[in-house]
Amino acid sequence: MTDIPHVVILGGGFGGLSAANELRNSLPSSEIKITVIDKKDWFMVGFAKLWIINGTRTFENSIGSLKELQKKDIDFIKDEITSINFKNKDVETKSRKISFDFLIISMGATLAPQKIPGLQENGFNLYDHNQLTDIRNKLENIESGKIAISIMGMPYKCPPAPFEASLLIDSMLRKRGVRDAIEIHFYSPAPITLPAAGPEVSKQILELVNSQKIIFHNSCKIKSVESKKLIFENSESEFDLLLAIPPHIAPKAIYDCGLAKESGFIIIDRDCKTSFENVFAVGDVTSLPVAENMAVPKAGIFAEGEGIIVAKNIISIIQSKNDFLLFDGKGGCFIESGRDTASVIEVDMFSDDKPSTNITKSTSDNLFKKIEFERERLSKWF
Repeated sequence: MTDIPHVVILGGGFGGLSAANELRNSLPSSEIKITVIDKKDWFMVGFAKLWIINGTRTFENSIGSLKELQKKDIDFIKDEITSINFKNKDVETKSRKISFDFLIISMGATLAPQKIPGLQENGFNLYDHNQLTDIRNKLENIESGKIAISIMGMPYKCPPAPFEASLLIDSMLRKRGVRDAIEIHFYSPAPITLPAAGPEVSKQILELVNSQKIIFHNSCKIKSVESKKLIFENSESEFDLLLAIPPHIAPKAIYDCGLAKESGFIIIDRDCKTSFENVFAVGDVTSLPVAENMAVPKAGIFAEGEGIIVAKNIISIIQSKNDFLLFDGKGGCFIESGRDTASVIEVDMFSDDKPSTNITKSTSDNLFKKIEFERERLSKWF
């Protein structure tokens, strides 16, 4: 009897979990072995971080345990991936070596605040779950001054999230009765709010933040951070509290194995294949180019879609079928208003070979859908 194929999945985020579940829902453990490796043992939908900041959630109530995967006959290893060897078809972690027949790389993007001199000493990282409570405490205690929200590198995860953060912070300060004494300034290196969504949606997001007296500064490319001061290429700006979205890079193991060039990501096509046989890459660790010098945004919904496509294509290979699928590039991101409503940015990245985007009205129903989106994934994946 031949050994059953072993699919190793690097990363337990949207891409990894959607792929693992699609594989297991399609084939029993007698026909396929699945192993997920991640250095942390929990999964969180990214937007829950903002709910932890505004106090409507706790960290403990926002996570799914990757250890629960064992109940579905999906092996889980909590360990750090140190190297990938395509010739030997194995992955090394700090404690062991794991062989694979198929490999799905879904390791996400790594936050790199160290790339901006002075950031770690003088500001907070809005995307770091370890800093959420400290950010909340600062926002609960600030009485006056200037809050700066600064995007410090492109591309970054969940493109609407920093704008959503500015609106939720505005709402928190209004509830405390201190908003009139506090300015909120938003700095982006891009010329418009959301380049991935195009000029029309960007204009609507600009109007949304401006309506709450949040001041958007475009084309602000960061050089360094000093005490209470942002140093941009062509200007400077002072702040009392800095919430930064730091540069994103691929994990070190991805550069070491040659899949991506320094500071870049794994370039893929819509089949999510890499240049190595039976090795696929999905989600934030990748760059999937689209027309007009654009790429598919780094957001969970796209990683999830890519993960499902890759799982189906692996099953097709195992079953010796030739029906290979391509990722359709469709998805949507929520943007909460801070007023108990949300909009949906609807995206079709490959519509007539060029992206089409649309933003819906901000409604309470969309906020319900956002909460439901998280609940569905936590319940179906664990």
